[in-house]
Amino acid sequence: MKRIGYIILFLALNFGGLALGTLFMGNEVTGEWYTALNKAPWTPPGWVFGFAWTTIMICFSIYLSFLFEIRKSTYVTIIYGIALFLNVSWNLVFFNQHLVILGLINLVTLLLVIVYFFISFGDDKLSKARYLLMPYILWLCIAVSLNLYIVTNN
Repeated sequence: MKRIGYIILFLALNFGGLALGTLFMGNEVTGEWYTALNKAPWTPPGWVFGFAWTTIMICFSIYLSFLFEIRKSTYVTIIYGIALFLNVSWNLVFFNQHLVILGLINLVTLLLVIVYFFISFGDDKLSKARYLLMPYILWLCIAVSLNLYIVTNN
């Protein structure tokens, strides 16, 4: 029962973070600045982003429920808070402020934090649950490549 409570908590926090990030982004995806950018040829269509982030946040929330049930601590909470902050702030940095290099740094840092979760909290009790982080890691690799393309080609 405790795990279900954690799942609900992290679903609320993670999807709340996505909603806040979307608010920070505003209409920039269809705005003049973003549409004029030279984007990577492998940039997925818009609907893929929604599907990917929904899947990622569900998997991440389930992973966090296992992690917090087993290893809840101030340290783990701080690491999660950093990940949440980086995830939300990228939209503000990239879309709202048009700081594409800082956006790239933000994404690489977020990727490192999620990989840290995968490596550092992947002991016996979490050895299978940590694979719930793979969609997040893979998507962040794609996001880094997309952001890097924009940095180097605009």
